[in-house]
Amino acid sequence: MTAATAQTKESILAEQLTKPFIKTDRQAALFQKAAELADHFSKRAHGIDETAQFPFENFQELKDAGYLSLTVPKEYGGEEIKLYDYLLIQERIAQGDASTALCIGWHLGVIYDLRLKRKWKEEQFEQLCNAVIQEKKLINRCATEAATGSPTRGGKPATTAVKKGGKWIINGRKSFASMAPGLDYSLITAAIPETNEIGIFWLDHQLEGVAVEPNWDMLGMRGTRSDDLVLTEVEVDSERLVEKENGDFYQIPNAWLLHSAACFIGVAIAARNYAVKFASEYKPNSLPGPICEVPEVQRKIGEMELELLKARHMLYSIADRWDNEPQKRNQLGSELGATKHIVSNSANKVVDWAMRIVGAQSLQQKNPLQRYYRDVRAGLHNPPMDDVVIYNLAKNALAAYPQ
Repeated sequence: MTAATAQTKESILAEQLTKPFIKTDRQAALFQKAAELADHFSKRAHGIDETAQFPFENFQELKDAGYLSLTVPKEYGGEEIKLYDYLLIQERIAQGDASTALCIGWHLGVIYDLRLKRKWKEEQFEQLCNAVIQEKKLINRCATEAATGSPTRGGKPATTAVKKGGKWIINGRKSFASMAPGLDYSLITAAIPETNEIGIFWLDHQLEGVAVEPNWDMLGMRGTRSDDLVLTEVEVDSERLVEKENGDFYQIPNAWLLHSAACFIGVAIAARNYAVKFASEYKPNSLPGPICEVPEVQRKIGEMELELLKARHMLYSIADRWDNEPQKRNQLGSELGATKHIVSNSANKVVDWAMRIVGAQSLQQKNPLQRYYRDVRAGLHNPPMDDVVIYNLAKNALAAYPQ
């Protein structure tokens, strides 16, 4: 078999699941761009995981391809892609390298959220969009702290912002600051003791007192470099207080958070593709043909396909509704949470089935399945958490019953 033939077969396998979900020429073009990037990233994924280094080379390619501005509104020079398109390409990028996909997903999601809600002063949002398009700046929200856990649980940040002489002085530490070594900006949540409010500050990482503590030592998603962000007497201009939390960030549906689900189902697809290829080519001398002819192997492949069908139809169905029924968005919170729950759990099941098909070889350090297994587990710990989703579904059901 020639290398060209092998590549063609692998490309066909990679695209087989996604083609039914591509509806427009624009989506096809976006998907093709993502596929080309993902193919490059896949060649570096093992090294990124092994060394736990931030994928700077991948991000330079994303910048060169104009990927950073995909969710920027058209009025400011961006592509203004819809949620459906956003999830479609994130899924494909993740098939190349999950850490890169999750990180760029946070960046795109922050801008998508700001574009949708328009909570900033317009000139501030325009300034951010210009920085992304013209200077290729990267941004993320940094809200998690060791003392409070996930911000979805409602904990008050220990990070503080005190007004002095027309400036804000910020002190604190943020954990799980994804792509910390590569960030240009972050949106920092901080308690304002004077008013007992929680402010969100647009922070430039070039400011004195902003430091990254390289302490990311996780089993999976190692290339995200979600290190601690340490803030020591950071002076911020008064206008960089861009939002004040009023409890609606996680109450108003945040459909963009599904980018993490798209990322992890992309990892599952990569595992599925590897397992199908392996089963089609592996021929032990105890069998007349490849193991894909064994009924039990076929059953396992069928289980993978079933999980992927269930998860991806739900993911793209809710994204389509979000895009095309904007008047109903406020009613979709529970369904968005349920979608993340189902997709993330299905992704874990698919990778498990893939490893069962490949067997002990899947545990070799050089085998990508062991990386997929470690990476996909992280999806269970991204918001919203499973227990929150289930509780909200129960609460809705009980509230609907006439009293």
